[in-house]
Amino acid sequence: MATTDTHEALDVKLAVYMERLDSYIESQTKLNEQLCSKLERLDTNIDEIYEWKSKLTGMKSAYLGVGLLFIHTIAVMGGLTVLFKWFLSGDK
Repeated sequence: MATTDTHEALDVKLAVYMERLDSYIESQTKLNEQLCSKLERLDTNIDEIYEWKSKLTGMKSAYLGVGLLFIHTIAVMGGLTVLFKWFLSGDK
């Protein structure tokens, strides 16, 4: 009789434990799915940031190139202006 009560008590405790374990596994599975989806979105956001960074780097390079071209044009035109003034002044 005592062993039957003990077995029944152990069966009840085992059933409660298994139910809790199933609940824990289910909640962990949902948590893992949420974490994976958030990590995928984060990865997508990082890719978008890198894309914008490369676009901005390209724009900075273009502005630098245009600026250098502008400075070079000013230097050449200034040199030509000085050269023409010197030739037209008659002080040869």
